[in-house]
Amino acid sequence: MIKLFSVKEKQEKERRESSEAAAQGGKRASAYELRLQKDISELNLPKQIKISFPNGADKLASFEIVIAPDEGYYRGGKFRFSLDTPASYPHDPPKVKCKTKLYHPNIDLEGNVCLNILREEWKPVLSISSVIYGLQFLFLDPNPEDPLNKEAAQVLREDPRQFQANVRRSMNGCYIGNTVRASHPTIPQRYLCHLTTRFANAPARLLRRSLSCSTFPHARDGERMANGLAG
Repeated sequence: MIKLFSVKEKQEKERRESSEAAAQGGKRASAYELRLQKDISELNLPKQIKISFPNGADKLASFEIVIAPDEGYYRGGKFRFSLDTPASYPHDPPKVKCKTKLYHPNIDLEGNVCLNILREEWKPVLSISSVIYGLQFLFLDPNPEDPLNKEAAQVLREDPRQFQANVRRSMNGCYIGNTVRASHPTIPQRYLCHLTTRFANAPARLLRRSLSCSTFPHARDGERMANGLAG
């Protein structure tokens, strides 16, 4: 009897809400919109991750995040991703693209991301938060066993130190195989690539001295870059 009363009470509440929305000329939110609003409102992101809504704060279906790792191979970089949630969410995962070119075994040059929860392991119980933390984890622990960039994966498996050097070089504009990031705006490309290769594992003082030498036209920029490269 109590259960039956609860069902009737719930139905009556839904009818009231529907009538109020109609009276106000408003459109009742769909299950997809309600779930998306809930997921976004419950996000509790660390300082290394920033979220933005390019289409407006009330347009939640498409948004961007920037991940700035403070440890691991990619420490000091900033990596931008776009996330688009389909109308079938949460039954289907968000569509994710990496907007920053980088040297990574699980991200290719087209921005495709290899993350298990974006494919066969997605479940409706997972959320936007699950996806964002999954992306962050790719920078803390790249997975060479399920690669999109097979060359990077092979280097990571066989020579982690070389992989770390390659990551640092690619983050500063050098070609690694077919992978490259945009060059630094003031440091000549050839000079930068030479230094980041030569001093990849050198003490910070040596790299600072090389990038801040008197023959370099932007010594102050060079010194700042050296701190980032050798830090």
